[in-house]
Amino acid sequence: MVTNDRVGPLYLRRAVAALEGKETATLVLPDGERHKTMATLSRIFDALIDSRFDRGVTLAALGGGVIGDLTGFAAACYQRGVDFIQIPTTLLAQVDSSVGGKTGVNHPRGKNMIGAFHQPRCVLADTATLETLPDRELRAGLAEVIKYGLMADAAFFGWLEAHMAALLARESEALAVAIERCCQLKAQIVAADERESGVRALLNLGHTFGHAIEAAQDYSGLLHGEAVAAGMAMAARCSADLGWLSEADRDRALALLAAAGLPTGRPPELDAVQLRDFMASDKKVSEGRIRLVLLDGIGSARLTADYPASALRVTLEYDAG
Repeated sequence: MVTNDRVGPLYLRRAVAALEGKETATLVLPDGERHKTMATLSRIFDALIDSRFDRGVTLAALGGGVIGDLTGFAAACYQRGVDFIQIPTTLLAQVDSSVGGKTGVNHPRGKNMIGAFHQPRCVLADTATLETLPDRELRAGLAEVIKYGLMADAAFFGWLEAHMAALLARESEALAVAIERCCQLKAQIVAADERESGVRALLNLGHTFGHAIEAAQDYSGLLHGEAVAAGMAMAARCSADLGWLSEADRDRALALLAAAGLPTGRPPELDAVQLRDFMASDKKVSEGRIRLVLLDGIGSARLTADYPASALRVTLEYDAG
């Protein structure tokens, strides 16, 4: 089992007890996006080899998105591929990163630049783990929840507008509805396009901007969900400036992000040139053009490089928020 130093001992004991009768070993890794590196990945390989686990081993990722990405990538590579399961303990991981099979590590020049597609055997999401989640991390997870409404489900977006206070208050029924709907939407999209050759790319709404923010801050500033929220706000503004998204829908998007306590613009210490440079290293760049996921309306998105360079420049230069 791979976990981090923030998972409580009680939940760790419960997870280990569920594997009773199996030969197990637990590896505790440091927490945070800045540790999602090849060096940390090597620690998992070292532990597997030291314990002499063979190809019948199953890795269990107990933690947030970083642990899930690292463990999944290790499982994809160890002895050319072994099984793994996801036990996500954060809202962001439960609604997004644990589902879909994307695994990987960061590079100083870009987010998730090294990785593999490797599907977990199962995902076990226990909403009880969210009771002790820090408020900031809960809000960061809500960014990914909002993303699903913005890019794929207008009715769900409206539900979020009506229930944001309940989600922030951690009302169990509201959380269960949101988590289930997000997982349904992602599962449908991944089933149609596992390797991201088409519709799955729409799940990256806000991520091209957000990944650039994270890389520019050396993965030590905004949390991933916060950076994605800023990126979605930038995408909404750019879409409205292009005339694809109505001003009313742009304002709804920005208002819901703000209601969740999330950023609605780039960090003030980053300038447009910095962000443009990091965006040029994004995986979605094709033939030198930065492809963006932009909005045609609430619940409707497109992946495109067909926009004037001036539109991106204006978006990046917009006042930080």
